[in-house]
Amino acid sequence: MSNCNCHQEEGKREALERAFERYAGQRGALIPLLQEAQEIYGYLPAEVLREIARRLKIPFSQVFGVATFYAQFHLKPRGRNVIRICQGTACHVRGASRVFEAVSQALGVGRNETTPDLRFTLETVACLGSCGLAPVMMINEDTYGRLTPEKVSGILEKYK
Repeated sequence: MSNCNCHQEEGKREALERAFERYAGQRGALIPLLQEAQEIYGYLPAEVLREIARRLKIPFSQVFGVATFYAQFHLKPRGRNVIRICQGTACHVRGASRVFEAVSQALGVGRNETTPDLRFTLETVACLGSCGLAPVMMINEDTYGRLTPEKVSGILEKYK
């Protein structure tokens, strides 16, 4: 019996191997390798971080330190739909915390958490640059402004 996940994992390992080959012997390869690995896996599994450390001949603590320092890297699986709710001043004043609470309750997750079905990841950000639309959230590349808690469920339905 063939398992599709085995083929997917094999493809990911092959893609990671190609990335190692591209960066072999290059100084400063850590961040580009972390970026490629995250692109391949969707996040940075611990075993991938260990493999990067081994291949680059640098301590795991250094790889882990870089992966946890930069906000672009994620150590846990993320949802297919990433929700970012602005917490900037304009959004805060216009009720972003109530919008966040409505999204959090609708999904059953807190800040920086992912739903068990990997459908959604909920994040807060300092600013989305759409102050005139406050309060604002983005789902993937879609921007939603002038939000109220009542509008949340209808918006989330589009992504289920």
